Amino acid sequence: MNQDVRIRVIGCGNPLMGNDGVGLRIIESLAQMRPDIETCEGGVGGLGLIPMMENQDIVIIVDAMSGYGKNKGEIQIFSAPPKNEVFPLSLSDIGVLDTVGIAEELGLSTELIIIGIEAGHIDRFSDAMDPEVANAVPNAVKKIIELIDSRT
Repeated sequence: MNQDVRIRVIGCGNPLMGNDGVGLRIIESLAQMRPDIETCEGGVGGLGLIPMMENQDIVIIVDAMSGYGKNKGEIQIFSAPPKNEVFPLSLSDIGVLDTVGIAEELGLSTELIIIGIEAGHIDRFSDAMDPEVANAVPNAVKKIIELIDSRT
């Protein structure tokens, strides 16, 4: 990997909300497969993401989405933030997409890629993911590696 290109993958989600924890599971798996890729936990989003995005050339945010894909486990890659009403990423604080909008208004010029995994309902407490969502993890990791390798 070209060390001159600063890339960070931020996984968001709440592992206590079942499928909503998929972003965290993806960065855990990515860190095991490719320890050379910088990963960090973004929690449930909010303004705390902005410092994580600073001083990076490329930021990839990985999170559950609800209501955008047709099937649970479907992976969507966005080079521009999707409409907020189809990407309700946070059950507390402001959401990931709101934070991205604020970062842009503040002049953050990082290339941003958002990877969303259709999670269905993410409003129930659970420590388990549905099989369709859990099965998306290796495919999402592969897509992230391909994205990063194509840019370095």
